Amino acid sequence: MSELIVIGYDNLFQAEEVRLKLLKMQRDYLIDLEDAVVAVKQADDKVKLNQVFNLTQAGAIGGSFWGALVGMLFLNPLLGAAVGAGAGAISGALSDVGIDDDFMKNLADTFKPGTSALFILVRKATPDKVLDELRGAGGKIIQTSLSHEDEAKLQAALDAAQTRTTAVF
Repeated sequence: MSELIVIGYDNLFQAEEVRLKLLKMQRDYLIDLEDAVVAVKQADDKVKLNQVFNLTQAGAIGGSFWGALVGMLFLNPLLGAAVGAGAGAISGALSDVGIDDDFMKNLADTFKPGTSALFILVRKATPDKVLDELRGAGGKIIQTSLSHEDEAKLQAALDAAQTRTTAVF
């Protein structure tokens, strides 16, 4: 079962920086993210969601491939690619995976303008290494499905002063 974690930040950019750290950890197999979305409350009070996966674009690419393949069977690959791209884009736009967009927008709507939040849906993780990587990243946990103990550990790691040093080789 996936765990939901929402972390709020006092500026527009810190949530994106932490998401980039998480995506790097995912490439290193330290965490398995189901979804990671940055919600930004802009100065004009509008909420913008920055999704990690663009389903419309992915659907269009996949649809154009399959459309071109089917089009080749009927000797018109360009028409097949165009129809497939359109159908794939519509399919991608209508499918919603991960965290519910309405939930994120409603929660982010309560924030002050000029702030951001990171919505994370985690399948599994190596907790000690993830906490070490997030040490000193800042932010305040707003909502989570973690146990009280795990939530306290995460908040302590976010609040901790970054003590790691980088070796120069």
